[in-house]
Amino acid sequence: MKHPLSLFSALCALAFPVDRAAAADPPPNIVWIVVDDMSCHFGYQGEPLARTPHVDRLAKEGVVFARAYATAPVCSAFRTAMITSMWQTAVGGHHHRSGRGELKITLPAKVKTIPELLREAGYFTTIADAGGERKGKQDYNFAYDESALYDGIDPAQRAEGQPFFAQYQLRGGKLRNVEKSYEEVRAGLETLVDPNAVKLPPYYPDHPVIREDWAQYLDSVNYTDVEVGRILGRLREQGLLRNTAVFFLTDHGISHARGKQFLYEEGIHIPFVVWGPGLVPGGTVRDDLVALIDLGAASLQLAGIAVPDWMQGRPLFGPDARPRDFVVSARDRCDETVDRIRCVRAGDFKYIRNDFPNRPYLQPNRYKDAKPFMPVLRELFAVGKLDAAQSLQLAETRPEEELYDLASDPWEIHNLAADPARRERLAEMRSLLANWELDSDDRGRFPESEAMYDSDMALYLNQGKKKDPAAKAELEANIALMKRWRAEGR
Repeated sequence: MKHPLSLFSALCALAFPVDRAAAADPPPNIVWIVVDDMSCHFGYQGEPLARTPHVDRLAKEGVVFARAYATAPVCSAFRTAMITSMWQTAVGGHHHRSGRGELKITLPAKVKTIPELLREAGYFTTIADAGGERKGKQDYNFAYDESALYDGIDPAQRAEGQPFFAQYQLRGGKLRNVEKSYEEVRAGLETLVDPNAVKLPPYYPDHPVIREDWAQYLDSVNYTDVEVGRILGRLREQGLLRNTAVFFLTDHGISHARGKQFLYEEGIHIPFVVWGPGLVPGGTVRDDLVALIDLGAASLQLAGIAVPDWMQGRPLFGPDARPRDFVVSARDRCDETVDRIRCVRAGDFKYIRNDFPNRPYLQPNRYKDAKPFMPVLRELFAVGKLDAAQSLQLAETRPEEELYDLASDPWEIHNLAADPARRERLAEMRSLLANWELDSDDRGRFPESEAMYDSDMALYLNQGKKKDPAAKAELEANIALMKRWRAEGR
């Protein structure tokens, strides 16, 4: 699929001509724009209420990876994988916000982060927020020396002629549900999304609170585009877009009942666009499966750096590209809430394995239960006002296995795991996942030690005590429940 060269692209080519041969192939600059808590709801993806001209322009002039998947549906586990180009389950960083207490997690000796590898190759490395004035979010589940990864926050501080690697971390979907942040969105947009115009997924009930929440989410999508425009504009004004590849992505899907923390499409299918005139083929859409650990390997590849043998991410361009036959995502403990879910997508099929089938999908979780949609969903379910699809996530137990044909059932409502006609497909997907767990050394096969859990929970409880005694009490109750269920083998 091709798009014609736009005026913007032509102007960039005139302002920043790329002649790698004449310049002895200077290393390109690498920019990552990473957004929190956002699913596939940009204009280029067909969302009618999205007004996202800057991201859409990147998509039109760059490479769109239409089947890109987060390796985890929660921030820190995904970011651990992103920054190492390794499955978070392979480096021990699969539990959300783990290793933050007295006990620490260290990376395997052979593993280095992407910023470290780029620095070794002569790159100036930065990490900043959307405004480019403060450090950006890191949130890695391992002990590290920040100064070994990053030189600063502004790529303009580099030495003359030095290539740079810049990460920009945007708040994305976190801009909603927080009044101060949403005030910034209101002030930054000319028009807000009308809740009455929102079209909800069929697995959510049509309720004013949920409509308002979803409208605010779409406002955050539109404001994220404004921030992307500012970042690109600032780089352009500083003359830093010449010979530069821009990667745009989100860390996982929308924070909602079936999104963040879960392995349905809403939680792990994410936007992923690469733009770079003269560096990547412009105006293309690719349907091959991509795991977002491939981001790091692709960045090294474009920088002319050999991808290490130990790295699980794969290059995406040129003769070294190795398309994937399947992708895997993993959910493990999120804050105090213990869980273990794995999924594999191959072709149009998605297989999900729930390792705690006797627990509810929506186990108690202080973070998620504070969202405005959660009390509404629980109340409507309790009084029988949800239909079958809307009740799925509220069930008190879950099937051990789920199988979905995404071509005919994109909302993942009809579980085919018990269908005799799908027995062979189920066995095939089950085998793919089991072999991946062994081949990739999925450490989630083994329960987290009680000592590590207690170490992280001690930190959580201290944070909660400082903020809100009621929140601390809720967290203590959830921790006690997790321990009781573990003792009961549930």
